[in-house]
Amino acid sequence: MARTKEFDPDVVLQRALELFWECGYEATSMADLVEHLGIAKASIYATFGSKGELYAKALRRYLDLTDPKIMTELSQSGPVLPAVRALVERYVAEEADDDRQWGCMVVNSAVELAAREERVARLVEASWAHLEIALTSALLRARAQGELPPDVDPRALARFLLVFFQGVRVLGRAPDPSARLRDAARVALSMLG
Repeated sequence: MARTKEFDPDVVLQRALELFWECGYEATSMADLVEHLGIAKASIYATFGSKGELYAKALRRYLDLTDPKIMTELSQSGPVLPAVRALVERYVAEEADDDRQWGCMVVNSAVELAAREERVARLVEASWAHLEIALTSALLRARAQGELPPDVDPRALARFLLVFFQGVRVLGRAPDPSARLRDAARVALSMLG
């Protein structure tokens, strides 16, 4: 007869997400996971697989929590550019906030693991592709509604914004990035008319 789990896997996965997000993959040992999650190593392996599999599941959870919000914001009916501008301003505000010490888990994963961990690279690429598609779609609507000039390339502008957003997340990890981020945001916003 199989034993009943004495923990909620969803709660444990959220706690793993928080630990990996704060410390990164390499700096988080199995002993750290056992202590932080409050379950035995054997239970971690039996429920989530290896440390790498647990990390990928935690990253997937992060994406499930963050990506849909952006997609929803960009797909609202009505004028499009105010939503895109608000997204630019929010990215900069979040990274200029001193309390946001962990950065973006997608960017952290890209920098730390994507070059050598295929499953992480796939998740990072999927997140970036979803954002690029959502931005492209929004900017196509903006152009069709006359918010952008007819000669603007929505896909190229979406790719610029994707790179801008990821750069903002990277610079946000540095001490006092505020002036650089504000200047970069001003230029990005100027491209949106």
